[in-house]
Amino acid sequence: MTKEAAKYQSTEMEKKLILSKLRERGCRITKQRMKLIDTILENDCASCKEIYYMASANDSKLGIATVYRMVNLLEEIGVISRRNMYAISDEVCPGQSYRRVILDDGTVCCLTEEKWNDVIRAGLKAQGYLKEKDKSTHKEDGK
Repeated sequence: MTKEAAKYQSTEMEKKLILSKLRERGCRITKQRMKLIDTILENDCASCKEIYYMASANDSKLGIATVYRMVNLLEEIGVISRRNMYAISDEVCPGQSYRRVILDDGTVCCLTEEKWNDVIRAGLKAQGYLKEKDKSTHKEDGK
């Protein structure tokens, strides 16, 4: 079996599982839902907007709210997770050895180690894990 055939078979199995779970919840399987499921399974979409743009290219009646509702439903039944709609990589940015962060809208940020630490510190501070002058990132759950 070729790699493409194996991927197709895997995608079809995932699709059947999703459809089964949707039917168990009493959901109708509409053409728009099928198109959204296909779009999600066939592409590496990082956000609802990406899913919308890809799926709406073939269906002008598809609305962004439909995409959000479908993604929420798929999340509720446990087949997708929006927690991972961004990626952090140690890949080098062109010409540098920066951290590469890919946001859910596809924006790529290349950060130096120092800037990366600043961003993490700011996030921890905003969530209450760090006090104003605390440079430590070893605190756990605000302790």
